[in-house]
Amino acid sequence: MTDYRVLNRANWDDRTPLHAASPDYALQRFRADPAFVSDTVRFDLPRLGDVAGLRGVHLQCHLGTDTISLARLGATMTGLDFSEAAVRHARDLAEQSGAAVDFVRADVYDAVEALGSEGFDLVFTGIGALCWLPDIRRWARTVAGLLRPGGRLFLRDGHPFAQALDESRTDCLAIGYPYFETAEPMVCEEDGTYVTTDGSLTHTVTHQWNHGIGEIVSAVMDAGLALTGLDEHDSAPWPVLPDRMVRGDDGEWRLAEHRERMPFTFTLRARKP
Repeated sequence: MTDYRVLNRANWDDRTPLHAASPDYALQRFRADPAFVSDTVRFDLPRLGDVAGLRGVHLQCHLGTDTISLARLGATMTGLDFSEAAVRHARDLAEQSGAAVDFVRADVYDAVEALGSEGFDLVFTGIGALCWLPDIRRWARTVAGLLRPGGRLFLRDGHPFAQALDESRTDCLAIGYPYFETAEPMVCEEDGTYVTTDGSLTHTVTHQWNHGIGEIVSAVMDAGLALTGLDEHDSAPWPVLPDRMVRGDDGEWRLAEHRERMPFTFTLRARKP
């Protein structure tokens, strides 16, 4: 079987220039306004707390917009991503926006080898990261290996219940994909991406996995981290169900009706004793 990393890296190398050119990533605002932070990080602030003075790493950082946002809040940040194209764009953006951020190209599972162990006060993982990883327990062990004693994990990602929905159904909410982690990947093929763009992808096949909330929490705890918070949100920064959601003033998408009926993202916080 083709290594999932080869397929997924080719797909993300394709996405990178499209995302960099898209207004949705707001790269020009980062260059023009030294106080600007991403919508995602702005949403996270009430739970993230003060990061000033912390040494942090952003895993699967892509273009580095959230990484630079955390640096603008006072953290000393490193971004890590497996796409050479993404890391190159992130470095250019940091230089153009005056942000002192290091970016390293490595697979997330190799982060300890690439960055060293127990050196970070904060491990940050943002939206759309975990679905690309086949083994949530290996990910949690990697996070634990990066954190110093007293360091903390901050994770916000798509809720696995929402990830299991069949987005093509407009008549009802229907389950179309696994909720729990499976040995075999979900094989997806599409030539588009999740932001506004005029281009299309050449490498269209990806391998993805879902991980249930219980699996994620158990993996974090079994890796030796103490859970300090778990919140479920009725919103997401992209329209998970395009025909049923509306965008709010905060940039988040919510169900147009009956918002109380399901979560679309979650935030998990944990600390290394």
